[in-house]
Amino acid sequence: MAAGAGDGVVIGVDSSTQATKALAVDVATGKILGRGRAAHAVSGGAGRESEPEQWWEALSEALDQTGYAETAAAVSIGGQQHGLVALDEEGRSVHPALLWNDVRSAPNAEALVERLGARTWAERVGSVPGASFTVTKWDWLREHHADAAKRVRRVMLPHDYLTWRLTGEHVTDRGDVSGTGWWGPDGYDREILSLVGLDESFLPRVAEPGSAAGTVRGGLPLRAGIPVGTGTGDNMAAALGLGLEPGAPVISLGTSGTAYAVTRGRPTDPTGTVAGFADALGNWLPLACTLNCTLAVDRVAQWLGLDREAVEPGGQLVVLPYLDGERTPNLPYASGLFYGLRHDTTPGQILRAAYEGAAASLLTAVDEALRAGSEQAAQDAPLILIGGGAKGDAWRTTVRRLSGRPVLVPQLEEIVAIGAATQAAALVTGERADEVARRWKTLDGTLYDPLTADQAVLERIASVRRRAEALVSTEI
Repeated sequence: MAAGAGDGVVIGVDSSTQATKALAVDVATGKILGRGRAAHAVSGGAGRESEPEQWWEALSEALDQTGYAETAAAVSIGGQQHGLVALDEEGRSVHPALLWNDVRSAPNAEALVERLGARTWAERVGSVPGASFTVTKWDWLREHHADAAKRVRRVMLPHDYLTWRLTGEHVTDRGDVSGTGWWGPDGYDREILSLVGLDESFLPRVAEPGSAAGTVRGGLPLRAGIPVGTGTGDNMAAALGLGLEPGAPVISLGTSGTAYAVTRGRPTDPTGTVAGFADALGNWLPLACTLNCTLAVDRVAQWLGLDREAVEPGGQLVVLPYLDGERTPNLPYASGLFYGLRHDTTPGQILRAAYEGAAASLLTAVDEALRAGSEQAAQDAPLILIGGGAKGDAWRTTVRRLSGRPVLVPQLEEIVAIGAATQAAALVTGERADEVARRWKTLDGTLYDPLTADQAVLERIASVRRRAEALVSTEI
């Protein structure tokens, strides 16, 4: 079928940490015709876990809510990265899925990096694994739940699990699998798999970009026989949904914060700051992630009894909002730090400093991601700001004030689900998924002029972080 000539509707899905969201999208125009959403439960306590079965239940509910489950021409799943789904011979979970923000495997990450060396990890799989990576979670499961690990016959990422339930195919894509820590450009790394005692036959095949993972089985909440896209990780899906050209920088403001860009060069950062992910097509997606973003800043606002927009200028306070440990910088045991409080410090100044502390790390990460992928963005090129935080004036203003760059906020929401929808639409039209996104004009939005970069704030934050690193990284 000729590009742009596809008729009908496709469904794109975002199975995130907190909920599954589904969008029914018109193939020809990109117009959203139907929506669905169902929440997930995440356990607290020592870790962050979810039962995979509830993702399936949420997917079924969200698909039904769109109103197009029985007529959609194709579907594709975007999902949270890194999580570990471990199933037995019967397809039952041997342990609740370990989510990306479960940092209990931090000691395993440290031991694994020490075994091979940071540079070797970066060169072979693109990234130096931290506690978020699947390889460290598998190592943790073997150490702490050995009996469960012995029963495992399939290992999956969250989006793979839903694709498997839809199609019966144990399959993944190059984007999401690049965040496991056991896959590189030449495929699964057998030495690393041996190091962590994982049988390669338990892993999904890696599908070619743009191909179908399979077709929908009968008796499910979708029309049987329609093609299912390969799906991908949430950040890769967002890059598709935005139709990114190489070098365009993105900051996503969600529960976590991410900074990334599509690059033609393969990133291999031995410092571990930048994860050298693949994108969902054929390029690369160097990315740096912070665990603490909108959730941490909102928590500070709650402590102070303030609305999240109630920031005030002034003061010399620095807030390092590492309330859940941190990934960039790599401080998994960190807690928050408030430095420079005075009698005359106002609650609004404290809140503003929390925004600054969270945003400063992400802005540094933008430059690191571009450098790792050997790309450059012109200083007047806008930062593309997405995620829930992009709706807030305090977040937008903070990013503009600390970066000195214009900021583009796309009008479109649920960009991960849109990215998955572009994969589904590409199966119908024969286009590349990013071409679908550009045809749908997904980057249309509001462009905010730059503000003068506040170098004094950036230097103050960097100085405090250097001096405080030993303190905030101490395990308690």
